[in-house]
Amino acid sequence: MRGTRKPVAFTWQSTDSVSGDITATFGTGRVFKGTYFQITRDTRVDRLEPLWHGWGNRRRSSWRYWAADPGPKFVKTYSGRVLANLHSDNGEHMRCRFTLISPQRGMAGGGEGRCQLSETDQEISAEFPRQS
Repeated sequence: MRGTRKPVAFTWQSTDSVSGDITATFGTGRVFKGTYFQITRDTRVDRLEPLWHGWGNRRRSSWRYWAADPGPKFVKTYSGRVLANLHSDNGEHMRCRFTLISPQRGMAGGGEGRCQLSETDQEISAEFPRQS
């Protein structure tokens, strides 16, 4: 993860073709775990509720259409991307949005994007490699 003093490694496990579990491990040993969703035109917003856990109204507004009731503009804005909400053992949250390199391959196609830490609002660049 660029923008941090230590690198961050992302690992993930799909539960279906558009969602799964994701883990981010910082070089310092700090670990965040959570759920990711690949947004498609068929995404039902009510299925995305885990994305808002741990984020108050103040922090939701800093990402476009990131509200408790996001609606169709949210799906249109983030279609073809992966969104994730992770948390650490101490209760801090990190949300990520990735642009997929090969959307048809999902997470296996690799991607890059931004993550934001809840305690500091710091945004950092992030990437995960394509799997062969």
